[in-house]
Amino acid sequence: MATRAHAAEAQVGEAQVLAAPCAACHGPDGVSPAQIPAIAGKPQEDLVRQLLAFRDAAPADTTIMNRLMKGYDDAQIELLAGYFAKVGQ
Repeated sequence: MATRAHAAEAQVGEAQVLAAPCAACHGPDGVSPAQIPAIAGKPQEDLVRQLLAFRDAAPADTTIMNRLMKGYDDAQIELLAGYFAKVGQ
């Protein structure tokens, strides 16, 4: 049981590290202080879909998300989306 708890804590820690660059635009814990969309509490599946789209086929008018997402693999995107989906709950 302690091993599972430790693994879960490690995943949260890794997700927080992966999420650190997001805070500059989306605010701490994904709650945007400005016009940029908040991402906290959005469904994980929606976030995964959006993040993969930014990484793999971003719209032409994308400002920075396409460049940021190039640094994440599928597992990291899944972890990041799961983290933001649970933030604030």
